[in-house]
Amino acid sequence: MRRKPLFYIAITAIVTLVAGLVALNFAPKEKKIEASLVHQYSASDPQFRRSLGVLLGPPIIEGNKVELLLNGDQIFPSMLAAIRGARQSITMETYIYWSETIGREFTDALMERARAGVKVHLMLDFIGSMKMDDKSLDELHAAGVQVQRYHKPVWWKLTRLNNRTHRKVMVVDGKIGFTGGVGIADKWRGAGQDADHWRDSHFRVEGPVVGQIQAVFTDNWTKSTGVVLDGPLYFPKLEASTDGLAAQMFSSSPTGGSESMHLMYLMAITAATRSIDLSSAYFVPDELTIKALVAASKRGVRIRIITPGKIIDSKVVRVASRESWGALLKAGIAIAEYQPTMFHVKAMVVDSLLVSVGSTNFDNRSFSLNDEANLNVMDPEFARAQEAVFEADWARAKPMTLAQWENRSWTEKLAGEAAALVGGQL
Repeated sequence: MRRKPLFYIAITAIVTLVAGLVALNFAPKEKKIEASLVHQYSASDPQFRRSLGVLLGPPIIEGNKVELLLNGDQIFPSMLAAIRGARQSITMETYIYWSETIGREFTDALMERARAGVKVHLMLDFIGSMKMDDKSLDELHAAGVQVQRYHKPVWWKLTRLNNRTHRKVMVVDGKIGFTGGVGIADKWRGAGQDADHWRDSHFRVEGPVVGQIQAVFTDNWTKSTGVVLDGPLYFPKLEASTDGLAAQMFSSSPTGGSESMHLMYLMAITAATRSIDLSSAYFVPDELTIKALVAASKRGVRIRIITPGKIIDSKVVRVASRESWGALLKAGIAIAEYQPTMFHVKAMVVDSLLVSVGSTNFDNRSFSLNDEANLNVMDPEFARAQEAVFEADWARAKPMTLAQWENRSWTEKLAGEAAALVGGQL
């Protein structure tokens, strides 16, 4: 007769424990930014550059070379060539790494270098690399590659399952860095020519800022393994080019500084005086960001935003995104949906001066829940080149008018309101 109450007590305890773990995973780890920033200076004002360095952490440093790589046809060969040319160390952190043809090429290249005596460290997000087969992981380990699965489910980390590393960084010999939006999967192959080949951008970097890229990798490596990677194998002396670019690499994480990425975007939007071109794979802005964009538009800033169209890997994100466009369109902000394929670019160009690229999406998951990393470059010529890329993408996107947005079907409006309820997790 007493077993039944005990059974219900046990079930209640289990349900309470699970609910508590879920709540801890979904609750914000730090206090969120609550007040809108005030327009005090322009992006070209030296104060803007000082503020980026002081508030976001690493300083902006001169003398860097940054090369744009468009789509898999340019991105993967450059990354693989750097890996195959490694002589001392390779550090790589990525969200998506799947056992497909391009995954096989990266695995073979990393194993070959490890067998040759190169120190190879590979940080894979557990969720993002779930489509990587055990055989590949075993082969990497056997070849001497040090592989770490970020936040692999274990009982002492159950409160952090919702925190993923979304960073995409690679450094070879401490001298050549890569960052951008690409994952290691076959859908990134090609030139963005059809629905099966995604549109994305990545960047190859040389110069002093590579040390900052390496520091971003070692941050999570140390947190996950307890091992500090230091010395000339990872942080060699880096020469600044006399005609190089000013750049800064910084990161954000719920374990410390989760709001820095959000703050950077708000600072850049608030400093804009002429133009903002935003490419966003997942654009679900919060109220503060919408206010900042609307305020910028009202003071005369031309703002254009490209997001994915019907070809997208998350229909919920698209619905939630479109639900937030009303105030933006009413303020005269231009929004267009990319048509040929999934648009996975994450880039912002402000006043033909600041370019911010990396892993960060324009949503709460990137701003508060994921580990992210962005490269900021401040150079007019480089910015104009990225604006040209934006123009080419804009030509392949379909603009949304305010009238079209207001005349959405009732089913889409209802879905948008439902998606907004979980917007904090998108």
